[in-house]
Amino acid sequence: MARCAAQAVFFDFGGVVAEEGFKSGLADLAEARGQNPHAVIRAGFEAMWDSGFVTGTGGEDDFLRHFAAAAGLAVDAAEMRRAVFRRFTLRPFMLDCADRLRAAGIRTAILSDQTHWLDELDRALSFSGHFDMVINSFHHGLSKKEAAFFKLALDRMGVAPGQSIFIDDNPDNVAVAVSLGMAGIHYAGRERFLADLAGLCPAALEEN
Repeated sequence: MARCAAQAVFFDFGGVVAEEGFKSGLADLAEARGQNPHAVIRAGFEAMWDSGFVTGTGGEDDFLRHFAAAAGLAVDAAEMRRAVFRRFTLRPFMLDCADRLRAAGIRTAILSDQTHWLDELDRALSFSGHFDMVINSFHHGLSKKEAAFFKLALDRMGVAPGQSIFIDDNPDNVAVAVSLGMAGIHYAGRERFLADLAGLCPAALEEN
């Protein structure tokens, strides 16, 4: 069996395990109302952080109020969820990678800056069974902007930074992980990702 440079691999959810549903859903809402999608997406991310929703210090209603003020776009919870949830479509090849890693004895986790929406998405899409653990910022009051969140994740998985790989579509998050000694992969498309992963952990790409 091919060797792997890690004992654990951490996957981001939106943008890695699944398509980035939040960004795409906001773009849909903007276009339906004739607004600039880029401005609405920017306002949405700002509202997530400013409201504290992503770290569990604020709730969904707080987020929607901040979003309405920042984007000039009043959206109720049901419409926001419909727009966003339907856009989080799973990437089967990512789930296959996670399954192959586990079959090779390598632990896997989702490490996500998300809200309690991630729990609801899991009930609908059933992705958590492909991973040993799901570590969600909403439940820990920390985010991937903070080294402490990565340290918490490493501790929960029982691995040292040098024994782990972190995959994210946000290069800033990858930079934090790498600063701690983790191997980082910036997801920027399937083919590049598979090549990067093959260099660190061929076991993720081979049938066991």
